[in-house]
Amino acid sequence: MKVAIFQALTVAALAALPASVLADERAFTWTADDAGLEWGPCPDFLPEDCRIAVLQGDPAAHNADIFFRLQPGTRAAHHWHTSAERMVLISGEMEVDYDGQAPVVLTPGTYAYGPARLPHTAHCRDGGDPCVLFIAFEQPVDAVATDQGDHNH
Repeated sequence: MKVAIFQALTVAALAALPASVLADERAFTWTADDAGLEWGPCPDFLPEDCRIAVLQGDPAAHNADIFFRLQPGTRAAHHWHTSAERMVLISGEMEVDYDGQAPVVLTPGTYAYGPARLPHTAHCRDGGDPCVLFIAFEQPVDAVATDQGDHNH
């Protein structure tokens, strides 16, 4: 039943789009080491060598996808996001510590979900590759520092 409803909604939504929008939409791919990626700085409270690359969408609007990169041995201070995060670790080994939950270690290929506004820290473990995390945001991309700093460690 749910599949039929989803299919009906999808067909209705696609039918409402002008043919020119559908014809202009192009598929594409990115890899974390793609020379065409434009890596920019992270918010000031994150490590200086932290970088973000926008993969698709407008980070100031809804439904943008990014790569988030931390170097081994660096930590993202305690923060939260307005949006939920849907994530897959691409490289490295990352420990993520959400408030009120046991820390988890992500390895390449691990999917993780982070609820909106749930404070957390992230640490790219020493001795390996840089951590590159794919993140799909529903709301505009942001990261809001808490006044707790790196309270969990």
